[in-house]
Parts: sequence; C-alpha cells; structure tokens
Amino acid sequence: MPGSYACHCTICQRATGSSFAHQMPVREDALAVTGDLALVSIPTGGGGLSIQRFCAACLSRMYNTNSAWPGVAIVRAGTIDGSETLVPRFHIYTSTKQPWIVLPEGAQAYDDAAPADAYRALLG
Repeated sequence: MPGSYACHCTICQRATGSSFAHQMPVREDALAVTGDLALVSIPTGGGGLSIQRFCAACLSRMYNTNSAWPGVAIVRAGTIDGSETLVPRFHIYTSTKQPWIVLPEGAQAYDDAAPADAYRALLG
C-alpha cells in the first residue's frame, strides 16, 4: 500500500470539518472505483485546477486530481479498506495546524508543502 501524509492546511481543515486531512497519493491508472462519482472543479492557488470526486450516493469525498500532478490521485485515506494501518509518513502545513494537535515525537513535519520528492516517495 502506498504511503500517506497528513495535511494541516486551512483548506483541508474546512473541507473535512476536522483538524487535518489524512491523504494517500496513488497512481490514477491503478485506482479502482466502484459506483458513480460526482465531480466538482476547484481553482487552486497556483492557477491550476483540482477536480474533487465524491461518492454520488453519500457525497463522501473519495479523491481528487490536480493539474499540477498529472496522473496522480489523492485519496482520503479513511475511505479505503485497511486505513487503520496507515500512519502518516509526514505532516504538511504545520504552520496552520490546530494548536492542540501534538505531532508524534520525531515526526517529519513541514511548515508548508513538502518537497516534491517526498510526495513521489509515497507512490512507491
């Protein structure tokens, strides 16, 4: 199973209604989705486009793609079977994390986005 990360940015906090988003990048061509999806396109801060995909039946967010990272899907880790075994390999946007969130000792953390190679390493 690919690796995962926790995003503490304010966009993810609002989108999840929680303190962070636990996410897992996977190659889009390896992703198998059963059931219908509803799509929402959202402009990104860098001038790109993020396409959010939701379960059409229950409206749970399943994954998104981003024009900045073609061919990669960002899956919400909690939507997959076995997600309880996924421990985030790093935390991003910790500069905006909730103040009561305490990261595990020794956790790799970035004030903003992680370097591109950190995300690529999660793909395996």
